[in-house]
Amino acid sequence: MSTDRIEKQIVLRASRERVWRAIADSTQFGKWFGVSLQGPFLQGQRVAGRIVATAVDPEVAKLQEPWVGMACDFYVDRIEPMDRFSFRWHPGAEEAGPDAPEDQMTTVTFELKDAPGGGVLLTITETGFDRIPLERRAKVFADNEGGWEMQIKLIEKYLAQHANG
Repeated sequence: MSTDRIEKQIVLRASRERVWRAIADSTQFGKWFGVSLQGPFLQGQRVAGRIVATAVDPEVAKLQEPWVGMACDFYVDRIEPMDRFSFRWHPGAEEAGPDAPEDQMTTVTFELKDAPGGGVLLTITETGFDRIPLERRAKVFADNEGGWEMQIKLIEKYLAQHANG
């Protein structure tokens, strides 16, 4: 088991275009992920945000309540339409504090591929945990491991609820 990498996969029963919009459109992303962003995702740009409760699942929304209002900034690295979207952020930002150094960010990558038998294989990978100070690393890794497990279910629900969006 790697301590530097989390990877989650899911086959989504939606078109590649639809999955792409749910990931790369900051408004749609915010609805399922649970973040209110102040602008679009643009390569090489920072977009500021605040944690909000997901609009997709009331039970997950309750779990997110302790973090509602917390700052959550995204630094967009790559936008390769229909294939890959990645950003950097500070995982465990509430413990890291507002002045956490940039070299302690992790990178989150969403990769889309056609799934055998139809649909889209979405792979979400977060890397860079080994750069986080040892005293915070295990907790941040465990929190994000569970968080991404929830997020793959949330995007699946979002796509089912907004099939034509």
